[in-house]
Amino acid sequence: MKGQISVEYLMVIGFVAVITIPLVIIYYTYTADSSDEIITSQINQIARKIVDAAESVYFLGSPSQTTLKVYIPSQIAGASLGNKEVLFNISTRSGISEIVQVSSVDITGSLPTSQGAYTITLKARENDVEVSYK
Repeated sequence: MKGQISVEYLMVIGFVAVITIPLVIIYYTYTADSSDEIITSQINQIARKIVDAAESVYFLGSPSQTTLKVYIPSQIAGASLGNKEVLFNISTRSGISEIVQVSSVDITGSLPTSQGAYTITLKARENDVEVSYK
């Protein structure tokens, strides 16, 4: 009798584990994919803001300048400016992805790559726009 109760109890626990473990795996996979999509969207929006602001100050002419307040997430693997484009490398579950926004003006300078809130300053010069941050 006691052996039968123990076996039935183990069967119930096993059944619950068989149902619960796949659900937990699906939950974590979905959460990680959603996180990657959100970060990609944030970085794409930041790159677009930088390009729009750079074009705006460039066409206003020197010594025009503007500032942007942005929050950089932790998954940034690198960032660069040049060749009329803004490039961010982000670390995702599937590897390194590139986010690129193309500009109609030359953009020089540097962008932050560590997590945090930054103020990005864009200054129009004779032939390009200089980007700096603090």
